[in-house]
Order: sequence, then C-alpha cells, then structure tokens
Amino acid sequence: MKRFDIFGTLKKDMDVIEKELYLSVEGDSPELTETSLHLLRAGGKRLRPVFVLMGGKFGNYDIDKLKYVAVPLELIHSASLVHDDVIDDADTRRGKPTVKAKWDNRIAMYTGDYIYGQALELTTRLKQPEIHQILAKAMVEMSIGEMEQIRDFFNTDQNVRRYLLRIRRKTSLLIAISCQLGALAADADRKVASSLYRFGYNVGMAFQIQDDLLDLCGTEKQIGKPPGSDMRQGNITLPVIFALEDSKRKEQLLQELDRIRALNGQCDVSEAVRLVTSSEGVPRSEALADRYIHKALAALDTLPDIKTKKQLRDIANFITKRSY
Repeated sequence: MKRFDIFGTLKKDMDVIEKELYLSVEGDSPELTETSLHLLRAGGKRLRPVFVLMGGKFGNYDIDKLKYVAVPLELIHSASLVHDDVIDDADTRRGKPTVKAKWDNRIAMYTGDYIYGQALELTTRLKQPEIHQILAKAMVEMSIGEMEQIRDFFNTDQNVRRYLLRIRRKTSLLIAISCQLGALAADADRKVASSLYRFGYNVGMAFQIQDDLLDLCGTEKQIGKPPGSDMRQGNITLPVIFALEDSKRKEQLLQELDRIRALNGQCDVSEAVRLVTSSEGVPRSEALADRYIHKALAALDTLPDIKTKKQLRDIANFITKRSY
C-alpha cells in the first residue's frame, strides 16, 4: 500500500520522525545498530506515527513533544515484526530479506529486544505517567496476542471471536493508542482522546482484516510475499475461518491445511487459496471490515470540526478501498 496522499500536509513533520527513527537505534553495538537500520530501511506505512501526529492536531501541537510518542510507537511495531519473522520463519518482508534471514534467529530476537528498549528509553522524555501506563499495558497485551497466535497455529476449530480478540491485541490496540496518545501528549481534552482511541481501534480491526484478505487475494508484488503465506505459517485468518463454515469446501480445505502442516509449509498452497477465495469467506470478511469502518466513522462524530477530522475520515474510507 502506498502512503496516503492526504498525509502530504504532514510531510515535513514525518520527515522529522523518519530521521529520529534512524537516530534512535544508533547505539554502542555496531551489529545491533546495523540490523535495526536494515529493518527500518525496508520502509513501511508509518501509520502509527501519522496517527500520533493527527491526534496531536486536536490539542497543542508540538512536533518536538509528539516525536517522543510517534517514534517509540513505530519502534514497538517494528520490534514486533522482527519477532514475528522468527516465529513465522519468514525470509522476506516488504520484498526484502528479514533480519533473521540475513543474519540468524538469535540476532533477530536480540534486535527486537534492543528496539523495544530504545523505544522505552525515548518515552522517558515525556513526564506524563498516564502515557507510560497506557504504553506498558499495550505492550503486555501485544505479547499475549503473539502467544495466542502461536497457540492457534493450524487450529481449525477456532471461532471468529477468538480471531477478533487476537487481532485486537496484535494490531488494533497499537493503532488505537497511537491516536489516543497523540492527543494526550498534546494536552487535548480527555473526551477527544477517548473518541480518537475508539476511531483507531475500529480502523485497526478493519485494517488487519483487509491485510488478511490481501494475503489471499493480492499478488506477490502487492504484498511483498507469495499469496497464502499466512496459511503456510499456520495462521488461520478470518477468511479461512469463514470458508471452513462452508460445508461444500470444509472437508477439502481441512485436507489441504493438514497437508500444508505435514509439509511444514514448504509446499504449494494455491489450491487452499483457491478454496478460500472462491468461498463466502472473502465477502463475509469484507462485510465485517466495513462494519468496523462504520464504527470508526461514528467515533469521529463527537470530535471538533477541524481539517484533521476530515483527513481521519478519508483514511478510514481509503482502507475499505484497498485493492487486491
């Protein structure tokens, strides 16, 4: 996904964030600095910093203060990706070699830990205890989400509720607090911060569902990895859960998933992908993503009518139009 055009008004400040990201991982260990920079240079959507800055627009906007929220949140997200790649045994991310592929698993795990530590060190520049409490709680929830995903690898008996709780912890929570903490760091009204949290939460849920759809329906060029990578790794996503409820496809899909598991994901998954994408799993997942977007838009109704409110609405609408 390309960076949204509506972020153009934040380009100058996002350039500040990008520079601070690189500076934040420079330390006494040349190897950890190198591996961290390798990860950051692979790029990314930088959604979380953008949401921090947009949240800050509802208060006393100050980039020199907001950067101590925006950079740590992006670092925390990046660290979680390094750990994910070890768990998933992923060789590429965004079309480039992962840290674990270019170095090894141990280096990757220490790189993730190092980036987490640098993120926490940066937040000490902020003197609001509430921000530290929210951030710490979110990191705990993210860790639980990671464990839940590992536990549910190839678990074809999981239900929609279990999946939604997992993506809440792994994805939407960090987006939600990005919106919220940007407002709190800018001393915005608490009710505004709460509305922004609800917006970010629902956008995050829709965003992850769309990502799961892209993994099945997108091209390798679009997603930077072969389609069906989630199934290769045993990650049973929402479209697959819905497809397993289709009596016409359930038995064959279960056989395919068993085969993929037996071969440790080192096999062709095109038939499994076809079974899911030709089922009601795709439209049902799209419909649920749309419901979350509608909730996100409703959360904006209570916010002050400033330009940023329209931009947030545009982001929500953009997410529903991601093509595959």
